[in-house]
Amino acid sequence: MVVLLHPSPSLSLAGPSDGSWTIMPPTSVDVSASHHFDLASAHEIPDSHYWAPPADEHPVSTETIHTLPVILLGLPDSALQAARALESWGVFLLANHGLPDAVFHGLEAQARRLFTLPANQKMRAARSPGSISGYGRVPISSFFSKLMWSEGFTVSGPTLPHALELWPNDPEPFVAAVEEYSSEMRRLARHVVGLVMHGLGIVGPTEEMEGVLQLNWYPPCPEPAQTIGMADHTDSGLVTILHQTSGSRGLQLLQARDDGPTRWVPVQPMKGALVVIAGDLLHVLSNGRLKNAVHRVMVNREAARLSAAYFCGPGVGVTVGPDPRLVDRELGPRFRAVTWAEYRRIRGELFQGAIDSIRLSAADADADADADADADGGRQENK
Repeated sequence: MVVLLHPSPSLSLAGPSDGSWTIMPPTSVDVSASHHFDLASAHEIPDSHYWAPPADEHPVSTETIHTLPVILLGLPDSALQAARALESWGVFLLANHGLPDAVFHGLEAQARRLFTLPANQKMRAARSPGSISGYGRVPISSFFSKLMWSEGFTVSGPTLPHALELWPNDPEPFVAAVEEYSSEMRRLARHVVGLVMHGLGIVGPTEEMEGVLQLNWYPPCPEPAQTIGMADHTDSGLVTILHQTSGSRGLQLLQARDDGPTRWVPVQPMKGALVVIAGDLLHVLSNGRLKNAVHRVMVNREAARLSAAYFCGPGVGVTVGPDPRLVDRELGPRFRAVTWAEYRRIRGELFQGAIDSIRLSAADADADADADADADGGRQENK
């Protein structure tokens, strides 16, 4: 199975004790049980988790309505509306998806069972060096000098080995819930990608796609304004399908506007709806037409927040580049083609600078456009 980004230690972001950060050489982060900080029992923010608001912090929208587009699967115009939503927002709420409530309830129950275990028991399933599977901090943590107010569990490959480490005598409920949820998400993700492609007027294979499930837990925080659940970032794959527990708040989307300043928009929960987020590779496939959404997660004092993110990307060896039908003949493609594995390696070094590293210059774009034109001409001659 293809796995999501596991950042390499070749680059990290570090900063002074005021919580700000800049690009600096990497530092290793000890995630052993002896260095594990139990967030659930905290009465104050330790320096390791203190984030000072940046000087250029964008304002947060105070709107309380459902701002994001809502896509109802099965409607005649759902494909076109989904593409338009990702073009303007990079995100939409997906309703009428057909997944039974029991699938979500089962996963939620087992995720809570996991995250409420004693810290030393959770550490039995800690990620091993060079692997993303298992318990630990969110994968992007290695790029920051400050830790985030969250913990996670990544499922990539077989679930049973880690479940046995956590519950030697009763792993089956966790395994069954995770595998059922992953199977349903795999099917839905392929459908959603196909829907968006149809809305763009292109057709491509969606069978060769793989995914990873990330469970995230954000315990109640004594001082929410002094830390962050997950720092702002984009996702590396094609789409992310996010489930949030009922009434769970904290997800925010960065919105650039023509009629006002860039702002953070809280994603208001909608009962029964999933959040679909466009990733970097969908941005590449659409030649920049669809937005790769920048998002973050804030925490609160009152209750823990649980989410399940299913990251979907192309299968092993599948190359993703701008679809020729979406490329202007005069301007050419904006990005070079990459596999998901190659792009993850680049992100492991450059993090959010990865997308710019595969951006083509005007000369490169012209050369690619000429090559495409020659190929089209050859195909015409061979008909």
